[in-house]
Amino acid sequence: MNCLQNLLKEPPIVGSRSMRRPSPLNLAMVRGGSRRSNTVKTASGASTSSTDSGAVEAGTEKSDSYSTNMTQAMGAVLTYRHELGMNYNFIRPDLIVGSCLQSPLDVDKLRKIGVKTVFCLQQDPDLEYFGVDICAIQDYCLQCMDIEHFRAEIRDFDAFDLRLRLPAVVSKLHKLVNHNGGVTYIHCTAGLGRAPAVALAYMFWILGYSLNEGHQLLQSKRACFPKLEAIKLATADILTGLSKNSITLKWEGDNCSSVEISGLDIGWGQIIPLTYNKEKRAWLLERELPEGRYEYKYIVDGKWVCNEREKKTKPNADGHVNNYIQVSRDGSSVEERELRERLTGQNPDLTKEERLMIREYLEQYIER
Repeated sequence: MNCLQNLLKEPPIVGSRSMRRPSPLNLAMVRGGSRRSNTVKTASGASTSSTDSGAVEAGTEKSDSYSTNMTQAMGAVLTYRHELGMNYNFIRPDLIVGSCLQSPLDVDKLRKIGVKTVFCLQQDPDLEYFGVDICAIQDYCLQCMDIEHFRAEIRDFDAFDLRLRLPAVVSKLHKLVNHNGGVTYIHCTAGLGRAPAVALAYMFWILGYSLNEGHQLLQSKRACFPKLEAIKLATADILTGLSKNSITLKWEGDNCSSVEISGLDIGWGQIIPLTYNKEKRAWLLERELPEGRYEYKYIVDGKWVCNEREKKTKPNADGHVNNYIQVSRDGSSVEERELRERLTGQNPDLTKEERLMIREYLEQYIER
């Protein structure tokens, strides 16, 4: 049975920059795509803070839950041990990807290796989950005066939010690197999803790497799982524009009391209700989505099911299947379609002119 017992019961506020962290979910039962083993314990540069046994035990439990959620949501076996302290890897001499800072003591550790910019991608719920006092860290950075702390939030385990946020986030990163120089430390919570994705997009858009070349370099330095599809789509969005198209999903029948959807553009950790239409005797959801492929699943009276009338994925490694929808833009030219196909293909690269266009776009970007 496909059932997430601890799923959030309130419909999310879509588009909000904040969200509550869901309880541990059994996302493997609904998530498409096979998993690959990519376990990360403690990378080079690890630092461990002294804590009492009770705190260590509590931290271990939180780490176990977080690692489970991360593995199931990301489609790869990923492990994060918060109780072992900050861990990181140099990707380039001037670029580090790692896990979150846990106290002002970690600021001093980064200063010693030349870090001038700490670029934090965490949201408040991420910090609260592990009890990180971000204000103490920021205040200490201000006192030091030789290192800057900056936040650019992206939702955890959410490839759609990553896609939409990448231009704004990389724009901020690019400007900070140009201003501060030195070594830049990019981190999310574990340093395995959001942080490597932002680093890779920066390498692709600004530093001149092809996407695959940058990915290979990143993987050679740190075992991680950046969402390549989100980076590809964000790249195409910048060069061809981010247009949306209206879609309607329908669950037929009036023999149930509630119908909801998870996945789609809100992620597997949230749900959105469908509205019952008496005339059509069906549950409907109308939504505007950017071009792309979206997987989702219905929750009918609490039971996770596929709609047999809509397209379905092939079974993943665990034998589970999702519905999916492919959203295309209306009125695009042949040139735009060919460009998006190239940028979202197997080995995307940018011409000099395209990279210059992206650089200018990011330098002029002002987030609303």
